[in-house]
Amino acid sequence: MQELLINTTHDEESGDLFVSGRELHEFLQVKTKYLDWFTRMADYGFVKNVDYFDVTQKKVTSHGREHTVSDHKVRIDMAKEILMLQRTDIGKKARKYFLQLEKAWNSPEQVMARALQIADKRVNNLQLQIEMDKPYTTFGKAVSTSDAHLNVGAFCKMVFEEKGISFGRNKMFKWLRDNGYLIKTGREKNNPKQQYVDSGWFVSVPTLVQRTEGDVQSLTTMVTGKGQIKLLEVLDKQKSHC
Repeated sequence: MQELLINTTHDEESGDLFVSGRELHEFLQVKTKYLDWFTRMADYGFVKNVDYFDVTQKKVTSHGREHTVSDHKVRIDMAKEILMLQRTDIGKKARKYFLQLEKAWNSPEQVMARALQIADKRVNNLQLQIEMDKPYTTFGKAVSTSDAHLNVGAFCKMVFEEKGISFGRNKMFKWLRDNGYLIKTGREKNNPKQQYVDSGWFVSVPTLVQRTEGDVQSLTTMVTGKGQIKLLEVLDKQKSHC
């Protein structure tokens, strides 16, 4: 195959080949401004986000200033049609090159090589996940994936059983407030802060409190499975630094 004329990129999952619209425009030595030219090319029936995609790229001027320019990621099939529309010798030359490139790219050897690369990447990702999971004990795995929420009193009991750290219910509430997990004052005192609710550490469960003047709804702070694991890690670290 002749020397590479235009840089190509590929999608790792689909294996599709792409070229830069600006590089294609420059290679063809088109005098019309890039965006005007590309808009005219796209009007020949090409579909945005199917045949081409809007992208931006950073360029440095001769004065050393960086600026952003609009570009397009163009599928190789669209690029070949654009080259046919140019009706120039240089366009024919580029189209012939793309045809040769596609033939080589889709050869059984290249398809197999790409499949092996994808498989290797997935294995590496799996090994990374295994390494990330190592800090979790069997207990932690079970709890973090369960729906077993604990109230603060039950969580205190679990902390003692798992880590030997003795916390009464009131002391635990104070520790959670002092460490920024629960709201310190006001009507929402002892309710979890929103950021830890969003992170999945706590949930607030509505409960009815019976009073002589009538039932009143209250919120009970519950520690989720994920929260139990995270808080145990924090408590264990604090214990080791004492």
